[in-house]
Amino acid sequence: MSSTFVGRWVYKKHKFMEQIRNIAIIAHVDHGKTTMIDSLLQQCGTFRANQNITERVMDSNDLEKERGITILAKCTSIKWYDVRINIIDTPGHADFGGEVERVLSMADGVMLLVDAAEGPMPQTKFVLGKALSQGLKPMVVINKVDRSDARSDEVVNDVFDLFATLGADDQQLDFPILYASGRSGWCVRELQDERKDLTPMLELIVAHVPVPQVDKEGPFSMLATLLDSDAFLGRILTGRIVSGTATLNMPIKVLNLQGEQLECGRLTKLQIFSGVERVPVSKAVAGDIVSIAGTKIASVADTICDVSVNEPVPSTPIDPPTMAITISVNDSPLAGQEGSKVTSRMLYDRLMAEDETNVAITVTRSVNKDSFEVGGRGELQLGVLIETMRREGFEMSISRPRVLLQKDSNGVLLEPMEEVVVDVDEDFSGTVVKKVSLRKGIMTDMRPSGRGKTRITFLAPSRGLIGYQSEFLTDTRGTGVMNRLYHSHAKHKGAIEGRRNGVLVSTGQGEAVAYAIFNLQDRGTMFVSPQDKVYGGMIVGEHNRENDLEVNILKGKQLTNMRASSTDEAVRLIPPRRISLEAMLSYIDEDELLEVTPESLRLRKRELDPNNRKKASRTAKG
Repeated sequence: MSSTFVGRWVYKKHKFMEQIRNIAIIAHVDHGKTTMIDSLLQQCGTFRANQNITERVMDSNDLEKERGITILAKCTSIKWYDVRINIIDTPGHADFGGEVERVLSMADGVMLLVDAAEGPMPQTKFVLGKALSQGLKPMVVINKVDRSDARSDEVVNDVFDLFATLGADDQQLDFPILYASGRSGWCVRELQDERKDLTPMLELIVAHVPVPQVDKEGPFSMLATLLDSDAFLGRILTGRIVSGTATLNMPIKVLNLQGEQLECGRLTKLQIFSGVERVPVSKAVAGDIVSIAGTKIASVADTICDVSVNEPVPSTPIDPPTMAITISVNDSPLAGQEGSKVTSRMLYDRLMAEDETNVAITVTRSVNKDSFEVGGRGELQLGVLIETMRREGFEMSISRPRVLLQKDSNGVLLEPMEEVVVDVDEDFSGTVVKKVSLRKGIMTDMRPSGRGKTRITFLAPSRGLIGYQSEFLTDTRGTGVMNRLYHSHAKHKGAIEGRRNGVLVSTGQGEAVAYAIFNLQDRGTMFVSPQDKVYGGMIVGEHNRENDLEVNILKGKQLTNMRASSTDEAVRLIPPRRISLEAMLSYIDEDELLEVTPESLRLRKRELDPNNRKKASRTAKG
């Protein structure tokens, strides 16, 4: 592939009219989407010269800033001479694929960013496949070409192979290429060109992305794609106008996907995007991306339209969830001490609000109405939801994630399979292959990826990968990188061995004592520190052996008036093992729960009473 396409187009300012371009930026996690948008906003004069600008300005969510990933799709807009370019920043992780699938309906073109060293990765394949299936013609940007380990030419060939594998047509295969550094704020058509700014990228967007193909003369209609809320405006729906003109205070109605009328109202607020802000306007035309207010129950995938319209705008179907957890009220002895939202009703209202705005999850209430099954794309998506809720003041108990099984037309049980791509040092490749094989994974490819690393591709059941991330990092001494992507449903692989080690379970309630922890360190790895609150049935550590062990972590040193040579030696404690929320979700077993509060994460047995645990164990074995 070459980038001669770009050179054939000459920018002529005087031929531009007031036009709109809608483009989505897609990429694998950490390949530089949001940083590239930062540079585009700066070079198009979005910010004042003296304005204090935060890095990755589109990642406005606290969790996004902390984790360095995009979770929610967002819109922005820049002006390039007389052309307004609406840019949609999309998540790069497949767990948030629901965001990608729905926002691509607003775009007329996509910009695919690929790291010049890492090349196409699983999430690249996922988001690109969604774009190609909607008939969009991508432009490819090889980003971070100023890295010392960049291999731009090889990556271009890999991208072309990926397009061919995903069934791209001839027009999609004739994609233009740019080479860029989003952090440094430049791109070029050929690697040897002068590296100044992002002008070649803006020129290519205007040349390559088609003008929105919409009906400007018809009655107003738009598909709601994103849902937000405002304390003053109420529900705010964002989407692209597919026909007609929207005017402030015009009468509207809302249709669902089946064409049923849900409500009527007026457009009380009409906004377009300007930089990172929404700007009120009195009129917006077909092809533009707008935010509207004035509805009470309209949601994602609904059509907001003129009262004369009776046909809804078609919506892209969303892939179903592959994994589920059960969320219930926190019933531990420490319940209600740290959170303000602790009732089942509060949990139900919050989860239903999430179900309404997040098309990639499902919420089902149990028969006895005291717990809720939440389905999602993966552990990361579910972990982000739990973390968001705990920061809002919720307390809850979470079960071990389980995969959602299906049956084919012949009644054969099917389970979700994932494509797993790992980059590890050559010394660790044998260990990784062995561990994934034990989890019923099959190696499909293995090749050197440079710098002494090996890239291995597996096809493995999602069920077997639950909890493997932490074990993988341990086996590779923290140097390995693992990426997972849903592949398909396949025949159930049978029993898979779970966690090998048992746990240390507290027998009493109180505060952990340093002397007791010191004496228990030989039995396993501790999860708690001195003075941490514990209770009977709470998991305080991992046992060295396969069985669970009940321990007294409250036992203090007996005081006497006798002295010995070793009596006053300082107690030396090994620092406890701290586990992230997602790792805890993967760690717990079927008879265990994760207790989540605004201030603490605790592991516990489902049955706190040891006698009830023994009865449940005997029943399960019987």
